[in-house]
Amino acid sequence: MGRKQRSATRPRQLAEGESVPVVGGREPCPCGSGRRYKACHGREQADVVPLNPRPFADFAAELDLIALHTFVPSATAPLSLLGDESTAATLATVLPLAAPALRRTSGEVIVAAQTLNSSGDPSRDLAHSLERVLRAEPGETLAYDEPPASTLPLTELIDPKSELELTLHDTFEYWFESEGQGSADQAISLERANAAIEPTVKLASVDSAYWVRRSTDRCHLRWVMPQDEDPLLDALARLHAADALRLGEGSKYAGSLRACGRLIVVWDLAVDQPGEHWEQPAASLAERLGNALTAGAPLSSAERRSRSGLTNRQLTLR
Repeated sequence: MGRKQRSATRPRQLAEGESVPVVGGREPCPCGSGRRYKACHGREQADVVPLNPRPFADFAAELDLIALHTFVPSATAPLSLLGDESTAATLATVLPLAAPALRRTSGEVIVAAQTLNSSGDPSRDLAHSLERVLRAEPGETLAYDEPPASTLPLTELIDPKSELELTLHDTFEYWFESEGQGSADQAISLERANAAIEPTVKLASVDSAYWVRRSTDRCHLRWVMPQDEDPLLDALARLHAADALRLGEGSKYAGSLRACGRLIVVWDLAVDQPGEHWEQPAASLAERLGNALTAGAPLSSAERRSRSGLTNRQLTLR
């Protein structure tokens, strides 16, 4: 039998205004040009900002930056600008109407760690917002703009070696320079945001651990851990198998969240105890965890089962 001949198929013509679908780089471009996709419309993909698995890795304040970006409801911290010491700059958790940045009439700039939009790289988003707001007019509030690939790294705009001096707030009144300032829409946004704030306390006995009251009957400890995931899970599994992963009476391990390349470990806490009550239990747990991290023996069968259970209680946040 003769070898079957493949009939050459020509790409269909795209309708006017129809976007070119993404295909493999060596495949014919769907636009019908006859060129390979990577040499035609695929070149436009080169400017797409890739996901950054650990966007704040170069910062001494990495763990607090993750907390501000992920779950802290209302907080501010001054920023140390590089090459522009005359401009006051502040990082805030969120701004009115989820704006990425604003410039006060005084000239101070404020950028938000939490917005409705994300390029997949929070560090690049912050850098782009900071670049734009430094050029903005006093009194201007910025809308979201996709950061281009040419955006300067955040480490070239703010000092990566500086720690964050966090101030946690019970309201979002810091949004405005004076009472009654802002548009009607911003006033409504302020009222709704204030009503949704979850009281939060940053523990002093350990790094980047936050007590959060979710409601009248729910409290949590959210602790951003500095270790890489695999050795941390091994250590947590050792403690869990030994029933030593609790913070004490009235606490229960709840799970972990994966965010910005680090794990946020979460405990359910008794609602009748304030945040300060958990300072000493957290310090004790940090000591036990440190010992578990240095254990050199392989995991036992019970510890492996614990590790599997801990992994099943993980969520990934973007």
